[in-house]
Amino acid sequence: MAQPATWDHPEPLAVASAPVPEYGSGSLADLLPTLAAGMGVPGTTAAIPELTPADRNCVFLVDGLGWEQIKDHADEAPYLHALLGSSRGGTGRPLTAGYPATTATSLASVGTGLPPGAHGLPGYTVRNPATGELMNQLRWQPWTSPKPWQPYPTIFQLAQDAGVHAAQVSSPTFQNTPLTKVALSGGTFLGRLTGEERMDLAAEQLAAGDRSLIYTYYAELDGAGHRYGVASDTWRGQLMYVDRLVQRLAEQLPPRSALYVTADHGMIDVPFDEEHRIDFDADWELRAGVALLGGEGRARHVYAVRGAENDVLTCWREVLGEQFWVASRDEAITAGWFGPKIDERVYDRLGDVIVAARDDVLVIASEREPKESAMVGNHGSMTPAEQLVPLLEVRS
Repeated sequence: MAQPATWDHPEPLAVASAPVPEYGSGSLADLLPTLAAGMGVPGTTAAIPELTPADRNCVFLVDGLGWEQIKDHADEAPYLHALLGSSRGGTGRPLTAGYPATTATSLASVGTGLPPGAHGLPGYTVRNPATGELMNQLRWQPWTSPKPWQPYPTIFQLAQDAGVHAAQVSSPTFQNTPLTKVALSGGTFLGRLTGEERMDLAAEQLAAGDRSLIYTYYAELDGAGHRYGVASDTWRGQLMYVDRLVQRLAEQLPPRSALYVTADHGMIDVPFDEEHRIDFDADWELRAGVALLGGEGRARHVYAVRGAENDVLTCWREVLGEQFWVASRDEAITAGWFGPKIDERVYDRLGDVIVAARDDVLVIASEREPKESAMVGNHGSMTPAEQLVPLLEVRS
């Protein structure tokens, strides 16, 4: 009797094998509540036990400055590299960004002190349940009312209400954006164009209160990575500049201050070929039953036509499951990808199918997303290169 043929197709990646962020003890969402609790701000809890309280705290968030990128570039970032041992209260360990590891999600986690399932910005683009349209949460397009979208107060607001001097020092471009309003509002916004001006003013603002909570931000490293890649000379030059900025700020800290250097995500370069860049717009199997494609190349929200949810999940798992963690919405929620709980208003913003890259691959959409599909450097998923961010510390 003939033996039945053996199934030699590799099993899809198990949803439970994805490295879930350290929500509640070591994620970006835990940073500001910990600092604020150390200054006695009501309604905040010290969630990162390794951190020692300080009267004056400054968070310098460098967009795209992943933990692994600092480790790999000691020559370009000698000051930052020398601080690696100071990370996370001297343990020498990184924080996790949260899922997805992308700017809008991470900035909301930082500012609100909440994981994505609560603050409700769970991706680069997500479906607005009220309209059925995709909403870009970084650019806030199409416009929707910010307060209902993210109703929680920021930590800066809580700190200001408690008498702490709170200020944000950033590019003037960001002063009135909806993302700033929902994620980082509270205290005084001070716009400065150059990095040097921001560092100097951040130090002045730290000294302006007996208790201070200051936030400053630099975006250009991320832009260089997206356009040219983290292996490029342009990106390395930006990293050298960031290294000098951090040292400039550290050397101006007033007494009783702590400076924390962190990031919203890391980044990886993805080769430009069909093996590494799977084009949704050219793949009839992946398109079948899909109403909307959200998220970004390494962290997709897939919204199915009503009734096709299981078919879409099965197809995406069969086609991509060796290189991506492919989960249903409820599987991702149960696994804790977006935090310990999901607010009701956020549930339908999540894809029916949620796809996170493990390998150096993307699901691009060359026709719908031509600019994003052309990026060299990418991020969003739960791999160490994207997910791990520093929490470098300097004290005066």
